[in-house]
Amino acid sequence: MTKTDPLKSYKAKRNFTITPEPAEGGEENTTARAFVIQKHWATRLHYDFRLELGGAMKSWAVPKGPSLDSKDKRMAVHVEDHPISYNSFEGQIPEKQYGAGKVIIWDKGTWIPVGDPRKGYRDGNLKFELRGHKLHGKWVLIRMKGEGEKKESWLLIKEKDEFARAAAEFSVVDEMPDSVKDVENKPENKPENKLENKRKSAKSVLVKNRKKTDTLPYGAIKSALPASLTPQLATLVDKPPGEGDWLYEIKFDGYRIVTHIDGKKIQLITRNGHDWTARLPALVKALAELKIPSAWLDGEIVVTDKNGIPHFQLLQNAFDTAKTQQIAYYVFDLPYYNGYDLRSVPLTERRALLQSILKKSNSGLVHYSENFDAPIEDLMTSVCRIGLEGVIGKRRDSMYVSRRKRDWIKLKCTQRQEFVIGGFTDPKGARQGIGSLLLGVHDDEGNLLYAGNVGTGFSEKILAGLRKKLDVISCNKNPFSSETDIGKTAHWVRPTLLAEVSFGEWTNTGRIRHAVFHGLRTDKKAKAIIREKAAATKPTLTTPAASNKSSSSKLPGTLPKNFKVSHGERVIDKSTGLCKIDLIRFYALVAPLMLPHLKGRPVSLVRAPDGIDGQLFFQKHMETALDGIALLDPALDSEHAPLMEVIKPLGLLSAAQMNVIEFHTWNGVKAAIGKPDRMIFDIDPGEGVAWEVIQESTLLLGSFLKQLGLQSFVKTSGGKGMHVVVPLKRRYDWDTVKDFSHAIVTHMADTLPKRFVAKSGPKNRIGKIFIDYLRNGFGATTVAAWSVRSRPGLSVSVPVAWEEVEKLHGSGQWTVANIHTRLDQGNAPWSDYDKSAQNITPAMKLLGFKPASRLLNVHSA
Repeated sequence: MTKTDPLKSYKAKRNFTITPEPAEGGEENTTARAFVIQKHWATRLHYDFRLELGGAMKSWAVPKGPSLDSKDKRMAVHVEDHPISYNSFEGQIPEKQYGAGKVIIWDKGTWIPVGDPRKGYRDGNLKFELRGHKLHGKWVLIRMKGEGEKKESWLLIKEKDEFARAAAEFSVVDEMPDSVKDVENKPENKPENKLENKRKSAKSVLVKNRKKTDTLPYGAIKSALPASLTPQLATLVDKPPGEGDWLYEIKFDGYRIVTHIDGKKIQLITRNGHDWTARLPALVKALAELKIPSAWLDGEIVVTDKNGIPHFQLLQNAFDTAKTQQIAYYVFDLPYYNGYDLRSVPLTERRALLQSILKKSNSGLVHYSENFDAPIEDLMTSVCRIGLEGVIGKRRDSMYVSRRKRDWIKLKCTQRQEFVIGGFTDPKGARQGIGSLLLGVHDDEGNLLYAGNVGTGFSEKILAGLRKKLDVISCNKNPFSSETDIGKTAHWVRPTLLAEVSFGEWTNTGRIRHAVFHGLRTDKKAKAIIREKAAATKPTLTTPAASNKSSSSKLPGTLPKNFKVSHGERVIDKSTGLCKIDLIRFYALVAPLMLPHLKGRPVSLVRAPDGIDGQLFFQKHMETALDGIALLDPALDSEHAPLMEVIKPLGLLSAAQMNVIEFHTWNGVKAAIGKPDRMIFDIDPGEGVAWEVIQESTLLLGSFLKQLGLQSFVKTSGGKGMHVVVPLKRRYDWDTVKDFSHAIVTHMADTLPKRFVAKSGPKNRIGKIFIDYLRNGFGATTVAAWSVRSRPGLSVSVPVAWEEVEKLHGSGQWTVANIHTRLDQGNAPWSDYDKSAQNITPAMKLLGFKPASRLLNVHSA
C-alpha cells in the first residue's frame, strides 16, 4: 500500500523556485516533539500554530493569536501539514505567492501530549503542555462541529494553571510581539524536567555551551552585547508600599554609572550617555581585575565620609581636585552578562549572580549593593537617623527595563532634587563669592520657573569656585519666566548649571523652604529638570492583581496594577464583538505613542455609553478632573466649564473607563492658545469616491503644499479619508490661518474642479472630495493620532510616511484588533515633526494670499 505524502497539499500550493519556504525536510523527534508559532503578515495578520506529529507539523491559523486567559476561546482554522524544517523558517514570502507576506518565529519550544496525541488529534480533543519562551503550561485544541466548511474550525484554549492570566491584565501577543528565532531552546524544555517547579523557584539551570561551574538563571537569553544601555529609573513615592514582595537598598548620594565591559575594554557611562572612563582610572583598573568577559553593570559611584556615609559634595570635590582614586562603585544590577541578556530574569536572580561575580573584588572600590530584610518602616527610621538620603525599593520578580517604572521606587528622608541655577545674589558681611543661588525648574512647556534660593551648605572654597563658574556664564537677561521677588540685586546667568539641593517643603507659591546646597551636578541636562512630585503609592483606581504565581513582570501596555475596570465585558462594537476591556487595553498599549500628540492641547471626547451603535456624546468641558486628565485655566473658555488636557497615560484609561471612544485635539496649545501651531486639511470624500482617488488626492495636496514651501505630515483619519498636517510657528492668529487654509483649498478646487470642491455638504461633493479646512478655526478639533474611531471595526488614526500613502488599503487599515501590526513603526514616520514648525508668510506671498487688514499685526510667539 502506497504511503500518503502528508505534504502533498503543502507542496501543491507553492512554487519553490520563487518562495524561500522549505519544500520538505526536518527530523522527527518523538521524545521531545517541537512546536512553533509563526507570526504571519499575510492578507491579514494571524498566528500559525504548529505541533510536530506523525512526521510533519500539524498546523492551525489563529487569527487573534493565543491568549493566556482560560475564558478566551481562540478560533484556530486547520490548514495543511507543513514540513518539520518549516520550524526554522523566518522571512518574506514574495508577492503573488501563497501566503505572501512577512513571517517571524514568535515562539518555539517543545510540547508534551496529555494521553495519546494521535487519538486526541483524530477525536478533535488534543490536550498538551507547551514549554516555550512565551507560552507555557496546559492547553487544548478542540474541533468544532460544522458542516459545509472548506476548512475545519478548532478552538485553542488555555487551561487553568499557574501560567493562566486574565486578558484584562495581560495580552501575550501585544506585550511580547517580537521574534525568538535567535533564542536557543532551554534544557528545561525536556520532558523529564518539571518546568512548573523550575518556574516557581526560578532556580538557576546550566545553559548550553557554558562551563559546568558557571550558571545562569532561568530566563537568560543568548544575545550580543549592545553598544549602549539606558538605565532603569525609580519612581518617587510618598510612602512605602503596603503590600507586595519588595527588597530595599540604600539610596546612594552619588552619580549613576552603567559599565560596559567587552573583554579588556571597559567604559564607564553616565545616565545621560557621557563617557567618564578617563576620569575614573582607578575604578577601571579595579573592574579589570574582576576579569568579567562581557557585561553591562548598573550602579552608583560615591565617596564616603569617615563614618562611611556617602556625601555628594565629597564626590564633587574628588572630581574637582582630580583625586578620584577614592571613588567607590556600588553595583546593584546586571542586565547583560557573558553573551546573555538577563533583563527578563527576575531581579533576585540577577542580583544573586551579580553577588557571586563581585565576591572576587579585592580592590575595595567595587562593591555589591546589599539589600535589607528589615521592615521598611524600621529601615527608613534608621536610614534617616544616620543621615542617608533614603532607600530604593524594588519588586523581587521585576524585569530590567530602560525607563522609569513603578517596579522600582524611591523613598526620601527629606525632599531633594536638582535645580537649574538662573542667577545669584551678592554676599553680605564677611562672606565671599556669592550670597545665594537663584534656582528654577521647568514646567511642561519648557519655561523656567523660579523656585526660590539656597544660601546654606557652602564652604569658603565652594563659594569661590562657584563664583568663578557663574561669572563665565553671566548674562543680562533674566532666564526665569515667572517672578523672582529678588528685584535689582540679582546677577543673571545662562541656565546651564545644576545644583543638588535638599529642602523642607514646597510652598503654595512654588518656592522651596529650608534649602541646603549639596553640590553641582554634571550628569544631567538642564532642560530635563522639572519639579519632582511623589506619586501616590496606591493609585486611586484598581484592577485585578497580577498572578503571584508568575515570575513575569508586566510590560508596556499592561493596565496599572490597581486600575479598576467596571463592566469590562460590555460589547462596544457589535460588528467585531470587541468589549470595553479591549478598548481600555488598547489605550494602555498605545499611550506612549499617543501622549506626544496630546501634550499641552485642549482635548474633546466622544463618549459612547451604549457602544458605538448607540447615541454618541461630544464632550468639550468637564466640571471635575479625572485621574490623568487636568482641567485647564477657565479663562481659555470663560463661558463654559473648564477645557481638559490628557496629561498622562492614566488619563486615557480613565476616559475609556468612562466610555470614551475618541480623543480630539485643538490646533493650539494651552500656553499660547491665541495662535495655532499647526494647520490641518481633512481629505473628506463624497459618495462614490474610490479609495484610489483618495490616495491620489492626498498626494496631490501634499505636492502642492511642497510647492508652496511647506513641509507636511500625513495620517489616516481612521474614517473615510486622510489628514494632512502642517506644523506652524506661532505667528498668526486663528482667523488668518483658517483663511489661508481656505485659500489653499479654493486653489485646489479651481485647479481641479472635477476632483475637488471648496464647499462642504454632501450634495456638493457627490463623486468629489471636499478638503475640509474648517478644522483650523478657534475651538475646532481633529481626531488625535492613535485615537480609536466610533465606527464598525473600531479603526484607528495612525501616522504614516508620505511614501506609504499609495500602499494603504484604506483609512481604516489599522484597528483595535490589529494595531500591534503597526506598533513597531510607531511615530517614526513623524520623527521630524517637532523640528518642522515653519513660518507661512512666504507661502502666503507665493499663493497671492493677503491677510485681512485687521490681522496684519504679525509677531513671533
